[in-house]
Amino acid sequence: MKKLWAPWRMAYILHADETAKNECIFCSKPLGDDEENYILYRGEKCFVIMNIFPYNTGHLMVAPYAHKNTLELLDQEESSEMFWLVQRSIEILRQSMRPDGFNVGANIGRVAGAGFDGHVHIHIVPRWNGDTNFMPIIGDVKVIPEGLRETYNRLKPYFEKLKK
Repeated sequence: MKKLWAPWRMAYILHADETAKNECIFCSKPLGDDEENYILYRGEKCFVIMNIFPYNTGHLMVAPYAHKNTLELLDQEESSEMFWLVQRSIEILRQSMRPDGFNVGANIGRVAGAGFDGHVHIHIVPRWNGDTNFMPIIGDVKVIPEGLRETYNRLKPYFEKLKK
């Protein structure tokens, strides 16, 4: 039997308790320390946070501070800032990580795949040619080539330069 050591997965397993307790990470994480919670940028109405269980290295999320479950409930200021931050995040990822493309989207509702369906957020997933290899198909394993802290440290200086 082959073993794939992934000690960081324990955080994911323990994280399931937060979801079960109905803790909204998009409400609780902005109350804490930015570095500890992987918050890259704080705007007036919205913020950018790293996905700590990423689909790919550099997987970001943009969310409003207000606990709203769908895009159409956002006011004009929230909508404007949210999409401005999506644009800036893509720009920063292009500069810092040089991806070949992006997946950008919102999963609205549990049936659509939302892990936190009570708080709308937009995912930005950088993609590279060849980033999907045999591992997810054969081994049901996704390989993330860089640690979260390293990615945070790489992206944070770019977000610190942002001015609206």
